[in-house]
Amino acid sequence: MRDEFDAVIVGSGPNGLTAAAVLARAGRRVLVLEAAGTIGGGTRTDEALGTGIRRDVCSAVHPTGFASPAFAELELADHGLRWLVPDVSLGHVGAGEVVAIHRENADTAIELGSDAHRWESIVGYADDPHALAAQVLEMPDLPRHPVAMSRFAAAAVLPVDTLTRAFGGHRAAMAFAGIAAHAERPLSAPGSSAAGMLLGGLTVSGWPIAEGGSRAITDALAAIVVDHGGTIEMDCPVTELGQLPTDCDLFFDTSPEMILRLFGDRLPRRYARALRRFEYGGGACKVDFVLSEPIPWAVRPDVLARTATFHLADDVAQIRRTERDVAAGRVPERPWVLGGEPTRIDPTRAPEGTHLAWTYCHVPAGCEVDVSASIIAELERRAPGFSDTVVDSMVTTAADMQRHNANYVGGDINCGTSSLRQLVARPVLSPNPQVTGIPGVYLCSSATAPGGGVHGMSGYRAARAALRSRPGPR
Repeated sequence: MRDEFDAVIVGSGPNGLTAAAVLARAGRRVLVLEAAGTIGGGTRTDEALGTGIRRDVCSAVHPTGFASPAFAELELADHGLRWLVPDVSLGHVGAGEVVAIHRENADTAIELGSDAHRWESIVGYADDPHALAAQVLEMPDLPRHPVAMSRFAAAAVLPVDTLTRAFGGHRAAMAFAGIAAHAERPLSAPGSSAAGMLLGGLTVSGWPIAEGGSRAITDALAAIVVDHGGTIEMDCPVTELGQLPTDCDLFFDTSPEMILRLFGDRLPRRYARALRRFEYGGGACKVDFVLSEPIPWAVRPDVLARTATFHLADDVAQIRRTERDVAAGRVPERPWVLGGEPTRIDPTRAPEGTHLAWTYCHVPAGCEVDVSASIIAELERRAPGFSDTVVDSMVTTAADMQRHNANYVGGDINCGTSSLRQLVARPVLSPNPQVTGIPGVYLCSSATAPGGGVHGMSGYRAARAALRSRPGPR
């Protein structure tokens, strides 16, 4: 029966579903196989904390999804996706202070004072940050904005420590370091500024959440697949090549390990060597909270009520220590924390009178340690009485992350470290990094350029490559 399909996609994360949607809209007969009992990969939303409480399992805030050329072309809004875009993109909660990065440059300038001009020149220099971000996500295609792209690239390859020294005060440096450290790289590492440049630029476009939970992105993509005749099957793990048809295109929204395991010696030697060299980053330990009231921030609670994202770090030094410890295989004693309160912006996610917060911090790969006590301590320092608001909580260790999603090797939610080499060659240096060298076989996960984030571009690029290679159905 599976021989009736033109394309089979293994994995239903946002990249796999994007590939399926593009192919189905082009008239291909598409089958998506998902190992788990629910689709979505990193964009799942569940009710593990209670009926009517919509918890994002992993990805929660989507600046790259909002800027994604693939999602724009697929018109996900027509299939039920609604972006909720707060006017404060993020709030960095330091030691007794809050730095708010707004969508409006003028408001951010007030926050940063004398560093406002430097921030604009480093992070916000593009006339159209949304368009520049879209171009970054389309890499390695030839740039449509070559001047802006060259400035972006020149700063992106630098260590965070180099760029933060350009700021005269600590507030701008602290905010930029927190944004850049989403990539989980030591601040001294070349290329560690790339995420700061991309995500920092998108603070002007907005750091939105999906109404009802990140699952809304998955549902919109799946609706396109099904509306155009595609089939999605769950509880269908693929463990050997014999499970798949031999006369159709194959797309793998998986880690490189599956390609190596399934195809072995059939892979071109250079490509196989690149997959074996592929590096993963550290892990993440996530803690979700059900609260009786919003987090009782001690400083500027009115500002923090207007954002879906917060960072907790006293200063750049705390971020630097965390990332240095993780790179050395140590669990940080005082980690810096990433988090958000989605019910501030989207009250549909929980019953009235119930509030949600999610948090995570970086830990060594494969770490089984529950660091919730350290995360709660960081929250208590900035929101005294936070513990009294906690009704329930759920801890997902880095090892749990991999058990939940095999693509998160060691708990690496980006499916591969953003080292300087893997910024350029992910997993290979090629104008079509999704092509494996075996005709009709594509790797379309975040292990390929442009890398991590919910934007669907790896799946989009794989599907477009297949359509160019074979214009009509097989």
